[in-house]
Amino acid sequence: MSRQHMLTLFNLLPVGSNISTWWNFGSMLLACLMIQTTTGFFLAIHYTANIALAFSSITHISRDVPYGWIMQNTHAIGASLFFICIYTHIARGVYYGSYLNKEVWLSGTTLLIILMATAFFGYVLPWGQMSFWAATVITNLLTAIPYLGTTLTTWLWGGFAISDPTLTRFFALHFILPFTIISMSSIHILLLHNEGSNNPLGTNSDIDKIPFHPYHSYKDTLMLTMMITLLFTILSFYPDILNDPENFSKANPMTTPQHIKPEWYFLFAYGILRSIPNKLGGTLALILSVTILFTMPFTHTAHTRSMMFRPFMQLMFWSFITTFIVITWAATKPVEPPFTEIGQLAAILYFTFFLANPMLGLAENKISNLT
Repeated sequence: MSRQHMLTLFNLLPVGSNISTWWNFGSMLLACLMIQTTTGFFLAIHYTANIALAFSSITHISRDVPYGWIMQNTHAIGASLFFICIYTHIARGVYYGSYLNKEVWLSGTTLLIILMATAFFGYVLPWGQMSFWAATVITNLLTAIPYLGTTLTTWLWGGFAISDPTLTRFFALHFILPFTIISMSSIHILLLHNEGSNNPLGTNSDIDKIPFHPYHSYKDTLMLTMMITLLFTILSFYPDILNDPENFSKANPMTTPQHIKPEWYFLFAYGILRSIPNKLGGTLALILSVTILFTMPFTHTAHTRSMMFRPFMQLMFWSFITTFIVITWAATKPVEPPFTEIGQLAAILYFTFFLANPMLGLAENKISNLT
């Protein structure tokens, strides 16, 4: 396709005139994916998937490889930016009812699960103390599965403990899964363009549309510039602000950190896991904390699509965001009162939001019919 044809297509792409800045996070996610794939490739060239050499290979990249510290820190900080963007993207979809475009929502939720798996495998690779123990705790959850649990865990580990085969297969998966994400992202965008983007009003009108370029492409450029500026600011002045201090020590199976916790973007799920004393129950709640997003297109009962016109659901939505922050904070604390009780209450409120959506929708319908 010639440059002229591409520009024509770009100009003709119809987009709602009233979509806000919250819609720019989709393109920011694509930028994050490109940054992570590029930096990941250069890191993989120098990385050694061996428990005796993995930690020192990361040190070698940061200290000896020209500009290796930029690649390593950009990749680590980029992962956090990726999750900030994807959580904002999902929150916007929930608030404005974008989940009613079922195919796009289901493919997006699948993308989230693949991204979380990729990030988890990547977190293990530096072979620091927190990497090793976080991997041990999370992979041990498989033992909660009746009858097959122990066999599945041994199969995943490639032995009876996390060792060389585990690290090798985690590296292989961390390298391969981004290509699955790229493929799934393409499908996600194709499905989106079948129906077109949602808008704050939640209307399906094709009348009030404008060309993507220049009206929205400039907004994309501004948001991307702001994101890259934030990335470079953290990279230059606070490169280790998002790292756990424990991860600067090489993995030692004989010494357990005082408090094992995953990266901040998994803390909400870890908090839900921790809030249930039963191992199988906690594991199921952990899985459900993400997969419950699949139910949203099928449980929407309100006549109105966007929460802009649903004051009760707006209250529930902002309570949900607060709950997400509280459960993330509680998961960083030791397993003792009052943090245990706060985590349990927050976990209940987390799932209450997904139950309240269909129930409030039915109630709103009855009120609107009466009036």
